[in-house]
Amino acid sequence: MRIAVIGAGAVGGTLAALLDRAGHEVEVTARGENLAAIRADGLRLDGGFGEHVARVRAAETLPIAPPGREAELVILATKAQDAAAALSANRAALGTAPMLIAQNGLGGLKLARSVLPESPLLGGLALFAASYLQPGRVTVTAPLPLIVGAAPGTAATVLTSVAATLRAALPIEVTDDIEGAQWTKLLINHVNALPAITGLSVQEVVADPGLRRAMTASMRETVRIARRIGVHFATVQGVSGRVLGAVGMLPLALGSALPRLLARRMGEVPNPGSTLQSIRRGQLTEIDFLNGAVVAAAAEHGIAAPVNAAIVALVYEVERSGVFLTAAETVRRLPL
Repeated sequence: MRIAVIGAGAVGGTLAALLDRAGHEVEVTARGENLAAIRADGLRLDGGFGEHVARVRAAETLPIAPPGREAELVILATKAQDAAAALSANRAALGTAPMLIAQNGLGGLKLARSVLPESPLLGGLALFAASYLQPGRVTVTAPLPLIVGAAPGTAATVLTSVAATLRAALPIEVTDDIEGAQWTKLLINHVNALPAITGLSVQEVVADPGLRRAMTASMRETVRIARRIGVHFATVQGVSGRVLGAVGMLPLALGSALPRLLARRMGEVPNPGSTLQSIRRGQLTEIDFLNGAVVAAAAEHGIAAPVNAAIVALVYEVERSGVFLTAAETVRRLPL
């Protein structure tokens, strides 16, 4: 199958390399040093899914293919904050092939529908942990599945076909509630913000009692807000609505079992999280689509989200200054 991957970073690079290894004809978009490295030496994958060098076509934008050579599947795997620009830049080459939006946060499917009203859309949630630490190379530190679900209006047959294609390359789970799964993944992604503030790995953050309490507080606040606005949490990575309901009700000390579980599943290799990776590369983060999405959803319903709002503000501060905060200073500045 001809597959185009827009954004060959941690998630997109992993998917592109695995699909190339499975025998598909893959092309990717990338920029700067990453693009130069892929063109020169291929896209290198190592870690939990094994090693592979994918000799894929790479360019800043997808070329317009001749008739009969258009991509049969498109994967949008940019950071959430870059999605609008990426869709605009590649619109002429996209056609009406099914598109899988594999991003953290909320809003990706809605944005894609506004740009591609005729295309079948699917949501993808990467549970695998991958790091893009140097140009042209992605390292998988936790080889977990990719969750795939159909957006409203997309036929079940499209979901079945895309899932079968992907399943030949990596573990796949199919959900019939992609929106609920996105909210659960949003909560799981609360592990990203505190590493970005402190410069520590997810495992180090969870091991610190004060930071673990702060992470749990942000998760508890998110669950409580979601319940008030009528959000249904789907089961993701063994985390069910019942588990999240307990996080929303239990004291912080007991609710911290969820961050501990998520850190254990990442294994022993230090995982920086995607938000910290952006800061280390000097890029703006996707915090507005993670903890910031909780703040925005709460505001729409006249609800305050003080813990998540404070975390977002601290990530902004580190983005601007490039200076990480100590664990103690981070906890001191959060309304726990």
